[in-house]
Amino acid sequence: MLFSLTNPEIAIFMMGLFLFAVLLGFPIAFTLLAMGIGFGYFAYYDPAQMEHIFDNRIFSLLVSNTYTIMDNNVLTAVPLFLFMGYLVERAGIVSRLFFAIRLASHKLPASMAVAALVTCALFSTATGIIGAVVTLMGLLAWPAMIKAGYDKKFASGVICSGGCLGILIPPSIMLIVYAVIAQLSPLRLFAAAIFPGLMLAGLYIIYAVTRAYLNPSIAPKPRAEDIPPRAEILKEVAVSFLPLFSLIILVLGTILAGLATPAEAAAVGAFGSLVLSIFYKTLKWKNFKESVFLTAKTSAMIMWLFVGSWTFASVFSYLGGHEVFEHFFKSMNLQPWQFLVLTQIIIFLLGWPLEWTEILIIFVPIFLPLVDFFGVNPYFFAMLIALNLQTSFLTPPMAMSAYYLKGVQSKNVELMDIFRGIMPFLLIVIFAMFLMYLFPGIALWLPETLFAN
Repeated sequence: MLFSLTNPEIAIFMMGLFLFAVLLGFPIAFTLLAMGIGFGYFAYYDPAQMEHIFDNRIFSLLVSNTYTIMDNNVLTAVPLFLFMGYLVERAGIVSRLFFAIRLASHKLPASMAVAALVTCALFSTATGIIGAVVTLMGLLAWPAMIKAGYDKKFASGVICSGGCLGILIPPSIMLIVYAVIAQLSPLRLFAAAIFPGLMLAGLYIIYAVTRAYLNPSIAPKPRAEDIPPRAEILKEVAVSFLPLFSLIILVLGTILAGLATPAEAAAVGAFGSLVLSIFYKTLKWKNFKESVFLTAKTSAMIMWLFVGSWTFASVFSYLGGHEVFEHFFKSMNLQPWQFLVLTQIIIFLLGWPLEWTEILIIFVPIFLPLVDFFGVNPYFFAMLIALNLQTSFLTPPMAMSAYYLKGVQSKNVELMDIFRGIMPFLLIVIFAMFLMYLFPGIALWLPETLFAN
């Protein structure tokens, strides 16, 4: 046999073949599954125990991983949060929310951009689905901004960057996935992500307001005749903003107060979205049916990603792949800050060709054993990654948020204009990571305060 069964060269070849297959466009979950079974069959091959072709431990491992994923209590929150988000999206609540915030912020420079960013942040909190936020805001806010005379590149950057906040602001699906992968408390992760998420959204708003103040031509102010009386604005804000905001506070508040698990709070959120739909008289059988279908579809995709990734990672580790990276980092005699910078640069570069799912499920587990070795707080490391993963949606050529917007506005904007509009917001994400590194309390103060005991 050319290589021993645990030869790390085979593991590296396995990783390279996976990346090649993904770049060719093969489905990620089933590529992971196929690679795990194929290389696992070789790794666990034992002629002495082979009576027929299926007498191989890889099949037992696959069944065990599948059962473990489907029986995971933390992952129960995923379909419930997805249902909450899809129902809020289809109930027309977001359009009312954008209109209300747009009126309330009319005195600010780039008021529609501010309204779009605030709406994205709130909608992200209610759903955590990047594609849904960018697509809906691309249909709702982008045409309104262009009609009002906004620069296309500026408007595109606002929609794409704001729509990505759902990957960071709780209850993010990404944070739930990370909690399972890293074996961390989802409650602490949610608490750690609140201030970084608000900080990033705030930096986006400051940039939009400042740029419009310095160059009013890119974001003209609304005409005075388009602004209704103050009483009408307050009424619209009360009717459109407060109910959804109250639901979000209820969901996150019960989680952070320890009154409910993420799954229980997600159930409250799902029920609350039904109540809101009834309140706004937008609950229709078609919307409900589509929400259930999309929830089942997305949940199945996430669960099969887990099954495939855990099988892939088990075989990769058995072949010695993790040891290669561990020995490489340990041999460099890095300081903790150097380890953090190096890992974040690697994840940033991986964001060019890959999406957050591949990065999180395949590459982050390689770094996790090194976090303790370098004495880095695991929740601080998680927040750096969560901020960094924003770039996987904003970095060409795979900037998926740009493609989501291009998909719904294909005839109205060029892809290169979207990319140009995204670049300043990409730099803001990097600046936010730098701020959080200088002031770790941005991520750590709230979880340490809430869970001190």
